[in-house]
Amino acid sequence: MLEDKLQLTKLLKELFRSQLFAALATQQLTRPYNNLIAFAAAEDLKSILFVTRRETSKYANLLSNNNVSVLIDNRSNRDSDLRNAVAVTAVGSAEEVKDNRKESLLQLYLVKHHNLTKFTNSPGSALFMIKVKRYYVVRNFQEVMELKMES
Repeated sequence: MLEDKLQLTKLLKELFRSQLFAALATQQLTRPYNNLIAFAAAEDLKSILFVTRRETSKYANLLSNNNVSVLIDNRSNRDSDLRNAVAVTAVGSAEEVKDNRKESLLQLYLVKHHNLTKFTNSPGSALFMIKVKRYYVVRNFQEVMELKMES
């Protein structure tokens, strides 16, 4: 069991390092709402960071309901994806980072997304941290694994 968790953690870290973007799902009133985000994951995998503008629907959705899911995958849109692609759904809650952690978390984010420095530092932008509760990992088209994150 411990070996499986270590292998799954390694897989997640490799995937998160190789992928720049993810699909964030929020809730808009009673309907799901998806957005593409540029993300960075903490080394311990307990949190995922992204930046958004405050005047977006995404921001309003997060303020009214902070439960989110994030889909990160490495598909290439080829038939071989049935064997080779990995898709991960992270489920958790998102909060805007406003305290003394903000600078260090922004630096972590900008290591991966250095081209977004101007956007990230804009007064209209907000840094969000998703506290991940669970990861669901799908490989080989239908092999599903779950990784629970301890607090």
